[in-house]
Amino acid sequence: MIEVGEQMPDMDLTAPDGSTVKLSDYHGKKLVLFFYPKASTPGCTTEAKDFSALLPEFEKAGAAVLGMSADSPKRQQNFISKQELTVDIASDESTAFLEKIGVWAEKKMYGKTYMGIIRSTFLIGQDGKVLQSWPKVKVKGHAEEVLAAVQAA
Repeated sequence: MIEVGEQMPDMDLTAPDGSTVKLSDYHGKKLVLFFYPKASTPGCTTEAKDFSALLPEFEKAGAAVLGMSADSPKRQQNFISKQELTVDIASDESTAFLEKIGVWAEKKMYGKTYMGIIRSTFLIGQDGKVLQSWPKVKVKGHAEEVLAAVQAA
């Protein structure tokens, strides 16, 4: 997994409307980049709604928030509409970016092994370098913890 102090790579990602999004679009401000396994599942919904509820506070602290998964842009669009999300969302259906930073990995559930996203969050500085990371996130209270880190950075 990408480490604190390393430059976050910049790749083309897809916004829910099908347009291209790059992390460099956020240069000049701090960026909270959170990865969730699957749109519209309970934990992912809670996490995205928590970040959305706190978005004004993140913005006041000079940070943007971007959530990402390997879901299709259409599924992301449905997720945003249904849950009334206000944070930016992007897709990496190819998983190239997810693999490059190390959040796409082998997982196990109910005796099955499969590839999926490790729920993780990164605080990226204005220069694109990772300031802080939260690997293997537990959803409850996570958005508040990240906000406190952004306010302290």
